[in-house]
This record gives sequence, structure tokens and C-alpha cells, in this order.
Amino acid sequence: MFDRDPYHVVGYRGYGTSSRALVLGRVLEDEGIVPADAGHSVWQNLVSTLKRIESDPLPHARVRAAISGNNRVLIADDEGFLREWIALDGANVASGWQPVELELIAQRGVQARFAMSEVLVPSPRARFGVVSDLDDTVLQSKVTSVLRAARLLLLENARTRLPFPGVAAFYRALANVSSVKEAAENPVFYVSSNAWNMYDVVADFLDHQGIPRGPVLLKDWDLGRNPLRNADHKTRHIHEILDTYPALPFILVGDSAQEDPEIYSEVVRAYPGRVLAIYIRDVSRHAERSSAIAELATRVTENGSTLVLANDTIAAARHAGERGWIDPTALGEIEAGALEDEKR
Repeated sequence: MFDRDPYHVVGYRGYGTSSRALVLGRVLEDEGIVPADAGHSVWQNLVSTLKRIESDPLPHARVRAAISGNNRVLIADDEGFLREWIALDGANVASGWQPVELELIAQRGVQARFAMSEVLVPSPRARFGVVSDLDDTVLQSKVTSVLRAARLLLLENARTRLPFPGVAAFYRALANVSSVKEAAENPVFYVSSNAWNMYDVVADFLDHQGIPRGPVLLKDWDLGRNPLRNADHKTRHIHEILDTYPALPFILVGDSAQEDPEIYSEVVRAYPGRVLAIYIRDVSRHAERSSAIAELATRVTENGSTLVLANDTIAAARHAGERGWIDPTALGEIEAGALEDEKR
């Protein structure tokens, strides 16, 4: 008890509209994790990962959130998580990233701490949104191999992990931006079963790789809380996103390693006419899995959408270019980006 680290509040990227915003964050012990560096040793990376896993939350912490002139005191749950929709005055809310100021309110044994977060309000020019998985869709995670996946998780960092070739350029084309610093015209949401403890790694990785910034919605891995199954977790978040933007169609991107094809095909059924296409990266390469996904593709077609099982990013990008969802001239940049990524 005598060596307890001080608590701090960590802001997570949320999303919203001109009338309400989903503010996300968590109050945890500050383990003093240093920023990632490509020169860090595997030992340094392991220590940082273990610190993330070990960091204890502050149950029921009180945090003052301020966004667009609106202030609200939020109460964390028993795992320190903050998750609340805050009403906004639409007249004062522009599209793009809206800053959120978070203040951990001082109490006995807890000092006041400040942090910043963001909420994305999509552009009125958005033609569609994108919902993407992360592991083995954007980020090479090798989830089909437990040992290789564990090694990447424990011994690598945000500056040494690798994206799939061409992903950054493809996602920039989908978002219709030329730079990761721009607010995406077509919003991109990252919904993953990765643990919230790894949020800083994910966010840093996306920024470092030039992949469009978007809300990042991860999962609580606390086994004592009877956590949602992966399918339930992703389905809940995707439904909430589609319900928040009822006039916006979506493209769903995932991989074949887990349940993305099944989850996404169910979304197509539940939201007729809302899903333009499903892109599934084929990382399993097993005949049985490919056959099962082919059956799902038939069902998706019957429900008015398309499921593309792609061997690489280029195949998905070509399909998107043919449908006019990305600028066909972006294909050259995507192919060049894929070649550059492969060299690494």
C-alpha cells in the first residue's frame, strides 16, 4: 500500500453529433510508462506492457468533463471506466474533433489531475462511415497463433508493430484525407476486442503509421466482471454507431481469423440498406473457413450488400475504387504504400 502510484485520468477518443457526445476515459494508477521508441529493447517493451496490465483502477472516481461549453461530473464504474453521453448545444458545435477537458476531482488520497480527450463529430459532407477491426485487419497480430500473438503483444511496441501493407493509404482514401492530421471527411471507427489497457499503444500506432484517426472502442478484459463475448462486444458497439448516424451508410472491414464475417453479416441483416460492403482480410487460409465465409457472402448478397474475401489490401481497394467509394487515382498510392510496407 505504501508504494501505490498516484492516480490519473486517461481520455479515450469518442464520437458524437452536434446534439450529444460520447465521452470515454478511465481513472488508473499512473505507472509512468515512457513513450514508445523503435530503439527500445524487448525487455523495456515487456516492462511497459506488464505495467499496463498491472495498473489498478480507481473505482467510482469523480471526473469533471467539459466539452463545447458543457460541464458534467461523471462517476466512474467499479473498474474506473468513464462512459457517458453528454448533451450539447448544436449551435455551438462544429464538425471535426472536439476537445474534451477531463479533471479528476480531488478526494482523500487522490490529487486533482487534468487530461485532454477528443470526440469526433463527423463532417456533414460524409458519404459513408467505416467500421474497422484492428488485430489482423490493420495491425499484424498473428491471432491465429497464440505464441506469436503473445510475443507481439508483450515484446513489441507502437513503433515496432507493423501494419498490413497498404492499409494506411487505403484507409486515407476511404476517409478522403491526404494526411492523418486532418479530420476524416468519412469517419473511421475502430472496434476491437483488444484490451483497454493497450489503448495508448493502439492510438500511438495509428498516428505513427499515418492511419486516419478515429474513435477507438476496445474491451474490458477483467474476467471478474463477466465480460461480453467478442461477438456481443463488437455487435453492441457497431449497433450504437449505426444508430447514432441513421442517415449514414457504412463499410465494414475485418479479418477471417475470428468472428468478423459472422458479426458483420448479422449487421447487414439488422440494418437493411445501411452496409455498402464488407471487406474481410483472409488470414486463416483454411478451406473450411473460406467455405464458411463463402456461405455468409451468399447470405449477405441476399440481404442487399456485398462481402469480399480479400487476400490483401489491394484487392479490397480495387473493389472500392470500382464502386466509387475511393478515388481510383488513389490506387497507385495504395500500391506504392504496400510495396514500401513490405520492405519493412
